[in-house]
Amino acid sequence: MVMFLFLVVALAVVVAAVTLAVVGGGDNGPLPEAAPERLRDSLPPDRPVGRADVDALRLPVAARGYRMADVDDALGRLGAELGERDARIANLESALAGARAAAAHLSMDKPAAHHEDEQP
Repeated sequence: MVMFLFLVVALAVVVAAVTLAVVGGGDNGPLPEAAPERLRDSLPPDRPVGRADVDALRLPVAARGYRMADVDDALGRLGAELGERDARIANLESALAGARAAAAHLSMDKPAAHHEDEQP
C-alpha cells in the first residue's frame, strides 16, 4: 500500500513538472500560442473582382474548417459585386434596346419623308 501511494505521488509530481515546463514559460515558453491563419490574398479593395481573383482565393482553414468570418466577408463581397454587375448589365441591355428601337423608328421615318419630298 505504501508503495502504491509513493507511485501515485511520484506520478503526480512528474505530471506537474511537465505541465509547468510546457505551459509555465508564458510568451517565451516552449509552446507559444499559434497565431490564427488569416486570409493572405484577399479580394482587391480598389477594383472589381475578376475571375482570376476568385480562382486564386484560398480561404484559411481553422480548427473546425474554414474561418466563418473570412468566408462570410468574401462571399458578401462577391455577392455585392455580382449584384452590381447584374444591375449594370440590365441597364445596358435596356439602353441598347432603346437605342435599337430609336434607330428602327428613324430608319422607318426617313424613307417616308423622302417619298413625300419627291411627290411635289
